[in-house]
Amino acid sequence: MPSFNKVLLMGNLTRDPQTRFTSGGSGLCQFGMAINRRYTTASGEDREDTCFVDIDVWGKQGESCQSYLHKGSAVFVEGRLRFDQWEDRDSGQRRSRLTVTGERVQFLSSPGRGGDFGGSSDDQSQQQQQDPQQQQAPQQQQAPQQQQQPPPPFPAGNDGPAPDTGVFNVNDDPIDDIPF
Repeated sequence: MPSFNKVLLMGNLTRDPQTRFTSGGSGLCQFGMAINRRYTTASGEDREDTCFVDIDVWGKQGESCQSYLHKGSAVFVEGRLRFDQWEDRDSGQRRSRLTVTGERVQFLSSPGRGGDFGGSSDDQSQQQQQDPQQQQAPQQQQAPQQQQQPPPPFPAGNDGPAPDTGVFNVNDDPIDDIPF
């Protein structure tokens, strides 16, 4: 019987990603996600449940996660469920858990929405204080770009999209070219 194992999750990191490397050199980035579900009960009360999921991302994508994500970052993860079983060393009890192996990770945070992609604002301000010459260099490079001419205007007769009149025009002509 065929089977299908696909998970789509959108949420926020609960901790900073941690990366380690196998003896073969493959990178494994691990982080936790919180996924919120908002709903209204039958009595009309608004509720919110949170599901916490551990994510493993391998290879270059995992290394990118380590570089650009941090606690609180919003992400979309596409992956598959994996069931892990082991015996607890201390108690000898059999333990298990479900994790998600991320196959594709999209970074949803941007610097303007809470994510700063790669470092905290403290790290950035310390870097600016330590190296003021490098801070001025990008400004000098941007100056020639600002002197470029503006793009040409739109061609005459095309004043942008037509105004929305709120009326949907329907053509009542019979359709003769139906493809099926």
